[in-house]
Amino acid sequence: MASVNQPWLDPAVAAYAIEHSTAPDELQRRLIAETAERLGRVSAMQISPDEGVLLALLARSIGARRIVEVGTFTGYSSLCFARALPDDGHLLCCDVSEEWTSIARRYWAEAGVADKIELRLGPAIETLRGLPTTADIDLAFIDADKSSYAAYFAELLPRVRPGGLILTDNTLWSGRVVEPDPDDADTVAMAAYNDALVHDDRVELVLLTIRDGLTVARKR
Repeated sequence: MASVNQPWLDPAVAAYAIEHSTAPDELQRRLIAETAERLGRVSAMQISPDEGVLLALLARSIGARRIVEVGTFTGYSSLCFARALPDDGHLLCCDVSEEWTSIARRYWAEAGVADKIELRLGPAIETLRGLPTTADIDLAFIDADKSSYAAYFAELLPRVRPGGLILTDNTLWSGRVVEPDPDDADTVAMAAYNDALVHDDRVELVLLTIRDGLTVARKR
């Protein structure tokens, strides 16, 4: 989910950064437009185009062949990942919404990447717990319910290969993670998640200030 509220970045600077990043293509622009038209304010859950470029760059940079995504929505991030995969790559998408992912399916098919993607509908934690325990995942992306981030990370980390990445979206949570006494559960959960990761010696990580915050954790 990409927040439009970036109190740490001047809007003109944010616009400049987007203008000087690889732009979305015609298919991606149509997906952005359809998501906004059909879902209204809920469309804010879609990642931003510049973040999509970064996700694909990271996947390509480590030669990812197997990716797991927790939280697919209408498919923008999964489209970026699938395009970054080799022809024999595999992307497992976990989501609970047939409505939202039905949009994603159409765009996957049009992009010619549907054969790389496996969509499992249902609670993501159950899907993750059912995966083999071998450490063969190259990259994982967490962008779902904030209260479950820690549980998703706990299931994913043992299954990610050494040198693999776990990417977590919304880790700045519109800047609310710095509030001294947050009064909502999502902010509390996100702040606790960030604190746990920075003290986890199994990973090295950086919290990037792109959009609503993206944490990049590399398994040691």
